[in-house]
Amino acid sequence: MHHPNGPMFHRNEPDGTYEHAFFVLPRHCNGMGFAHGGMIATFMDGVLARAVHGATGGHAAVTVHLSLDYLSAGRKGEWLFGDGRVTRETRDLVFVEGRIHAAGRDVARATAIFKPLRRKIP
Repeated sequence: MHHPNGPMFHRNEPDGTYEHAFFVLPRHCNGMGFAHGGMIATFMDGVLARAVHGATGGHAAVTVHLSLDYLSAGRKGEWLFGDGRVTRETRDLVFVEGRIHAAGRDVARATAIFKPLRRKIP
């Protein structure tokens, strides 16, 4: 899929989860050659939003809160994978958690709260 921060790749898993991936290119990196923290946060937000999209029957949603822990560096030239899952739903909000991982190690983990909108998106 074309994405201004991409290319990004997506796959629906048989267990109902949705996996994202991207290959860390020089344009994704900071001056030290590691994936920029802003890129990691943007990628995680998309991973978690997709989990909400699936849980709400295709509704668009906006991020109300995102808490992100950076655990290790994503390196130029490696694949980063992200997965997210819904942990709780209320009438107005959806709570999610996720992680980004690469080469057997966690790069980041996050929790977030989303507010689903009435509008559905494909």
